[in-house]
Amino acid sequence: MTTAIERAYRTEAPRILGAVARSVGDLQLAEDAVQEAFARAVAETARGRAPANPAAWITTVARRIAIDALRREATAARALPALAADEAGREARNSVAEGDMLANDVFTGDERLELILLVCHPEVTEETRVALALRFVCGVPTAQVAEVFLVPEATMAARLTRAKKRIHDSGLRFTMDDPEALSDRLPDALTTVYLLYTVGHARTDDRLRADAVELARDVRRIRPDDAEATALLALLLLTEARQATRVSAQDDFVTLADADRTRWDRALLAEGERLATAALTTAAGEEPGRFALQAAVAGLHGMAPTWETTDWPAIARLYDGLVRGWPSATARLGRIVARAYSPDVGPEAALAELDAHPDLFDGVAAAQALAVRADLLRASGERRAAADAYERALAAADDARVRRFLTRRRDEQRGA
Repeated sequence: MTTAIERAYRTEAPRILGAVARSVGDLQLAEDAVQEAFARAVAETARGRAPANPAAWITTVARRIAIDALRREATAARALPALAADEAGREARNSVAEGDMLANDVFTGDERLELILLVCHPEVTEETRVALALRFVCGVPTAQVAEVFLVPEATMAARLTRAKKRIHDSGLRFTMDDPEALSDRLPDALTTVYLLYTVGHARTDDRLRADAVELARDVRRIRPDDAEATALLALLLLTEARQATRVSAQDDFVTLADADRTRWDRALLAEGERLATAALTTAAGEEPGRFALQAAVAGLHGMAPTWETTDWPAIARLYDGLVRGWPSATARLGRIVARAYSPDVGPEAALAELDAHPDLFDGVAAAQALAVRADLLRASGERRAAADAYERALAAADDARVRRFLTRRRDEQRGA
């Protein structure tokens, strides 16, 4: 039987960590304090004194544990003459009056955005900053974070531990009233939210996707004039609007061509399209950002009443801009697919373009590139070659749903 403490750990731990880290400005200290507070909550429950509101109780206790640790650290500094000269600087960085910390000594909700910005620390690499935010702020397991960055789980765990220590040792803090630091760290925060949604999208995890949308709304609330913040929210809403048709009742992927568009969420589509337009308008006079272009692509898909009426030439042009500014393998493949469906290009020419870039078949998107190649052969009427290509794509795929989809496509081309 799941206890209230276990439910709090599964659903509220990132928010609790955010509240405590916001108070003390130290992720490592906050994490240790939250773990200790959960242990105390379990012990209290075993004694028959279960907290009525576990999240609030654990947050309060964790804050007090962290404050006590800071107090002991300050006391040790005063006791050691060799550290006396550093005491003023240490207290300026780390100490906050207990009255200020506990004035709002209840669980107040979601401070994860500020914590994301805190861990997007300039002294660690960009990739590790985002990984820290995904793991400790958004609650994505280390194994899944490692999958996002295509490294072994042990490697990612070691990186996260080193990064936490580096931030702790730096003594630097972040506050939301520091506009320069906010601007510097905002791109990492946007990437974190985008990847959080990506993980939830890939795993059809409703909670992760909902968290990402909520965080995207928070980012836009604090930076309403930032085109990319607006665009990210638009992109997530436009993608979320199609979730009901993405997977069948048999847990198989449904292609955009086969989706029942009458089941798409029209309210989310309307909001997403409005925000996507606003993002492109805000970026007028300069090259639109990566999320603005992706949102525009998603908007065109959402506006098309049928697959056949999709404005593929316009989508291809948007991908042209995306590849210029963000030439990832995924963007390059998206451009090739859009051109394949464009009447002025077609699948045969798009296939030649794909084959002219062999690096796409060796990198992080190799499985996706192989699947695209198989689809282009299928669209070109090359049934036998398409079946063989689906077989190669199948060998490179790990996801069970993807493998079932590729198997069906292969068998269709073989006439099975």
